[in-house]
Amino acid sequence: MAPVMIDVDQLRVRFGDNEVVKGVSFQVPSGGSFGIVGESGSGKSTVLRAMSGLNSAWTGRIAINGQSLGARRDRAFFRTVQMVFQDPYGSLHPRQTIDRILSEPLLVHGISDIERRIEKALAEVALPSTARFRYPHQLSGGQRQRVAIARALISEPETLLLDEPTSALDVSVQAEILNLLADLRERRHLTYILVSHNLAVVTHLCPQVGVMIGGEMVEQLSADDLRSGQTMHPHTAELRALSVDLEEVP
Repeated sequence: MAPVMIDVDQLRVRFGDNEVVKGVSFQVPSGGSFGIVGESGSGKSTVLRAMSGLNSAWTGRIAINGQSLGARRDRAFFRTVQMVFQDPYGSLHPRQTIDRILSEPLLVHGISDIERRIEKALAEVALPSTARFRYPHQLSGGQRQRVAIARALISEPETLLLDEPTSALDVSVQAEILNLLADLRERRHLTYILVSHNLAVVTHLCPQVGVMIGGEMVEQLSADDLRSGQTMHPHTAELRALSVDLEEVP
């Protein structure tokens, strides 16, 4: 059995008087992939932001690779844990070339061999070398998300936090990005947490799924059980009924 890479225990997040994450707990094994699904406002993205260090107003325990994390994170954390955001255009600097966007994390972490690493990163996400000196607005939405994934991977992290990484893309492009993420996880033995409102997306990439509503994780189950309707909580059944198709993404 693989060791635990991510251990979240009784995570609570409060904005003023409003508690938006209410005692969420889950574990993800090394090299595993865990999906968090829920409607808008369920707290799923807030969980990811607390884990990534973007939100420090939390209590409970967050541990990655056996190390408990505090509100502030050091540079080593950001080398081993990276996040891919929903909107690739919003997360990429519009006035920087792809070359600059990819070289920046390497410079921050003091990683050498920049030329080779950028070429390798572009190849890994199936982008041509000609994309290197273009700007984000000169690329398609799918290409921009591939750049965002390449930027996340270029410092060779162990864990990726994926916040609705395909929701801003066309359906056909969604499938390409999901298959790319699946291939990268297997090749690099990465650990993923994927947040999405789309059950088909989550079940394609994640063998285990947590369902959130109103800040609580009300059920954890396998993707196979979710597909076959073997759910315990009524909200999970409701989400499944609203999803037109839980088959594998092509």
